[in-house]
Amino acid sequence: MPYGGNDWLDLNQEESIEPELPICDPHHHFWDLRSERTPYGKYLLNELLSDFKDHNIKSTVFIEARAMYNINLEKSYQSVGEVEFVQGLSAASASGIYGNSRAAAAIIGHANLNLGSKVKPILESLVAASPNRFRGIRHIVAKDDDPKVVMRQVYDLKEQMTTKNFIEGAKVLADMGLTFDSWMYFHQLPELLNLAKKVPELEIVLDHVGGLLQVGRYSTIKKEVKEIWKKNISDLSECPNVKIKLGGLGMPIFGYDWHERDIPIGSDDLAFDMAPILDFCIEKFTPERGMFESNFPVDKVSFSYNILYNAFKKYSKDFSKSERAAMFHDNAVKFYKI
Repeated sequence: MPYGGNDWLDLNQEESIEPELPICDPHHHFWDLRSERTPYGKYLLNELLSDFKDHNIKSTVFIEARAMYNINLEKSYQSVGEVEFVQGLSAASASGIYGNSRAAAAIIGHANLNLGSKVKPILESLVAASPNRFRGIRHIVAKDDDPKVVMRQVYDLKEQMTTKNFIEGAKVLADMGLTFDSWMYFHQLPELLNLAKKVPELEIVLDHVGGLLQVGRYSTIKKEVKEIWKKNISDLSECPNVKIKLGGLGMPIFGYDWHERDIPIGSDDLAFDMAPILDFCIEKFTPERGMFESNFPVDKVSFSYNILYNAFKKYSKDFSKSERAAMFHDNAVKFYKI
């Protein structure tokens, strides 16, 4: 593994800036995959704490990663195992022996909304697995026919969010007071817009700035793709029940070369590169509906946690104190009820 490992990331080290600024990281994963799906086959509490140690991370939100499913349960219920697994890590963090940060203070699991109203007992089981931290689900629908857009399909279905069953399942989610994390590609955003309008009482957050693809067949039409992305983001921002996560750009599908450099990118250059995307998202959603996210360890293939949050801090330096507090901490704490 030439890039993405800790040895490579250590080639560019910076002092943390504004180390006192309170942060809630609203998007990271835990897993013990023991596979080649990621350079970080093991990412547990110690790995997370080691990554963010130089910033004032008050709390974090775990987002489902299809890891630690309970194979002894019926297939639709196996995701309960992941929430049980993370509940244990969160309890360990809450003991205080690992420091003042509270990892996985909120937990987002998974349930298949294609089940319609039949998803309710699964959601109830997820709540029972973590009655004090479980806040909602993520149902990944990201799908593209280009083989260079790498994403293991959860349910290999097209336009899932437009179906009667999915909308019915989303209504069950809303009725239970649970949230919906959404991850899809830019050309699928109109489907989320439809869902947000069909179920206006559902609190939705769009992951990773809406999945702007700039690789494969999209690499030769970047200008056209960005215009479509901008229109879809703009349309979606008109739905008051939708928030947006500001991050995820370290994934190679966004088309940056950061993961291929001999020396990892520094925070000045990273802030500059991310600015056009972040600017547009914040312009449309406003600082009151945006959250800076790490998406670790997925984004770790491109930069370190310290570099990323230094970049977020440098990028946001001209926002007001209250706007920065909202995007770094308060919005996530409110949305995920931490």
